[in-house]
Amino acid sequence: MTRAEPLVLGIETSCDETGIGIVRGTTLLSNTIASSMDEHARYGGVVPEVAARAHLEALAPAIEAAVAEAGVRLEELDAVAVTSGPGLAGALMVGVGAAKALAVSLEKPLYAVNHLVGHIAADILTPDADPLEYPTIALLVSGGHTSLLHVRDLTSDVELLGETIDDAAGEAFDKVARILGLPYPGGPHIDRVAADGDPAAIRFPRGLSRASDLERHRWDFSFSGLKTSVARWIEQREAAGEVIPLADVAASFREAVVDVLVAKALDACAEKGVPRLLLGGGVIANRRLREVALERAAERGVTVRIPPLSLCTDNGAMIAALAAQLIASGRPPSTLAFGADSTLPVTEIQVAEEQAGP
Repeated sequence: MTRAEPLVLGIETSCDETGIGIVRGTTLLSNTIASSMDEHARYGGVVPEVAARAHLEALAPAIEAAVAEAGVRLEELDAVAVTSGPGLAGALMVGVGAAKALAVSLEKPLYAVNHLVGHIAADILTPDADPLEYPTIALLVSGGHTSLLHVRDLTSDVELLGETIDDAAGEAFDKVARILGLPYPGGPHIDRVAADGDPAAIRFPRGLSRASDLERHRWDFSFSGLKTSVARWIEQREAAGEVIPLADVAASFREAVVDVLVAKALDACAEKGVPRLLLGGGVIANRRLREVALERAAERGVTVRIPPLSLCTDNGAMIAALAAQLIASGRPPSTLAFGADSTLPVTEIQVAEEQAGP
């Protein structure tokens, strides 16, 4: 194995996207994603059983496509990596089982890693980018997770500062989109409608931002109350026979989400004395979130890093990249004793790591 630039295949099946990625060190060779989003759209959200079955059907073709795109053979791999958690239990099981089978059949080392830390690792695949500096604050925003992390070292020291205590930001977008009569997934459609709206038209609440909340939940997030506030606002206007200004509602809702995400992330930067902020997760595709983060960070002297949007959603490349960094740092592979862990804490960057003998 070439420790400095290992050839790694990563498997990611934590939710509704089957991601297979191949990297050589920090160089992206392939990033294949098979999404089952269309199957979930009819239900208005991800159905775990449907996601698991879709992973089963997509894994083999996705691996073949990734290998072909990368121009390598499976036998050439230095290691296999897989998301152990967090995520949907059934979906994770499919990926974990496939990774174990692949690693054993190829007689290659296996690295079981954390999905959330993988989102941070996606940054190192940015072409021509400067190396990621430590420490950095990372804001991860997706359909299932909204987390604020203090990253002192990608492979050994990640601290959870705060997370959502109810709906993740992406879930809130989906639920509010349903209230507004917009399709699933909600994020892109709210973004589209909000483009014609006034973000200051309606002052929706900013969850966990009052002084009393900050004592216990300074860097935690809550979007359930915001979703309810939007629903109540619309109900009152409809009861009064008023026309609902969808664009203004969408823009004002989006602004409330963006405001609290950016405010808490930059507060963490200030409190920890870290002038660096990394954004990751699928919701980072939201144009307004990127705009506000860049604008407010610049005012405070904070540098913002955003991986390519193709690497912000769940993907296997970020999992491979994290494993490549673990290999480069000299970490041994995982044993086969691990399983799917839907609540894996972010502090566990790698699971079931082999222990050195006496």
